[in-house]
Amino acid sequence: MDYAQRDTGGGYAEGVPCWVDAMLPDVEGGKRFYGELFGWTFDAGAGAGAGAGAGAPGAAYGHYAQAYRDGLPVAALAPKADGRMPTVWTVYLASPDAAALAGRIKAAGGSMITDVMSVGPFGSMGLAADPEGAVFGLWQGGTHHGFGKQREPGSYCWTEVYARDKDLVDPFYEQVFGYGGLDLDLDGEDFRIWSPAGTEPGPDTAIGGRSLLPGPTSAAPTSTAPAPATPVSDRYVPARMPAHFLVYFSVADTDASAATVTRLGGRVQTPPTDTPYGRIAVFTDNQGATFAVLQG
Repeated sequence: MDYAQRDTGGGYAEGVPCWVDAMLPDVEGGKRFYGELFGWTFDAGAGAGAGAGAGAPGAAYGHYAQAYRDGLPVAALAPKADGRMPTVWTVYLASPDAAALAGRIKAAGGSMITDVMSVGPFGSMGLAADPEGAVFGLWQGGTHHGFGKQREPGSYCWTEVYARDKDLVDPFYEQVFGYGGLDLDLDGEDFRIWSPAGTEPGPDTAIGGRSLLPGPTSAAPTSTAPAPATPVSDRYVPARMPAHFLVYFSVADTDASAATVTRLGGRVQTPPTDTPYGRIAVFTDNQGATFAVLQG
């Protein structure tokens, strides 16, 4: 796939990942972890959901701390309002009309976990789930469009949804966002990439993908058809983990990143591994949020 930096000076086509954030028990601890791992700096914890600018009152926007690399916004960390909430990275998909998108999500068999709401002048956000329960965010940009930098070391580069029933999940995303899909055979792995509506589906235009998890709804092996290979980035997944999105960040050195994660108290779930698109690894930070890195 083409991992060159894309133009982030304007808006995003609908369905294109435009922001990521992590919900953490300890935001200050997260700043130390990710600041050292990715070279991020942070604002004072002011910003707003899904990518606010600095300077907004912290309490009004949940003490949302925006992260920067080379002075450009790349992600954010937010404190969990409820300890029962998952510690997780969330990817936000762009939309020019988040309310209309929420309606299409529900009509296609998904659900809204958090209804679309205004976040001051910065934009509007919501949280949705696909028919298998994988959670993703919606972002309609106002004064904030999304990433200031991506697909360069220390910034977002890719996302994949991990599903068990492709016949349920693939039509959902392709109907809701108009994605064009292309199946790839990666050493026997059942993998599909998605490109925005109106583009030719393929690695050069892909903005995300779908990997198939093993499970009761996956194709069972037969005497003539072996079981599908386990995706490299899925080897960290416990047997009954639900469907989910995995967020990737670009790094200059995957092996050095693994060593840093371990030193900072995180865990290496999938050790550095070569793939056709670069060297990847899957980590869990020292608070429990899982993410991946790609050197490519």
